[in-house]
Amino acid sequence: MSDILTSQQRHANMAAIHGKDTKPEMVVRRYLWGHGYRYRLNHPRLPGKPDIVMRKYRTCIFVNGCFWHGHEGCQYYTIPKTNTAFWMAKIKRNQERDVEVQRRLASMGWHSITIWECELKPKVREKTLESLTFTLNGIFLQDHCFKKYEIPEEEPMMAAEEEKL
Repeated sequence: MSDILTSQQRHANMAAIHGKDTKPEMVVRRYLWGHGYRYRLNHPRLPGKPDIVMRKYRTCIFVNGCFWHGHEGCQYYTIPKTNTAFWMAKIKRNQERDVEVQRRLASMGWHSITIWECELKPKVREKTLESLTFTLNGIFLQDHCFKKYEIPEEEPMMAAEEEKL
């Protein structure tokens, strides 16, 4: 089956897709804000400028489109039939960049959560967002729990030494 659009029309359609304020991202942002979570958007000082940055939780949330980031096994990830080599290379670069960004964030002490576009479809949206809340609460408790510090002793020390005569 050939493309029903001309190459100029297809180019215009693809160029109109932007990386910020996408519908899946807006779904996650509305849910978080409605449940009392506060965040910043596209923090420029962090690698990859994460979609949502939650400093209190030291967590970055990436809301990825299944097509643009190559979500394996997803029905929404299909390689276009035209210009296949270009799209495969582009998606592979995106995947490699995603891995590198998450590695750099982890080395800086940040948690990374990736939410896929297909996980925000109406049938599974509530489950995904509840899972996000559960994960954020677990991260908060893990990072802010009381840790008992013990001094390792090889030999018990005596308060006073015995006098040697």
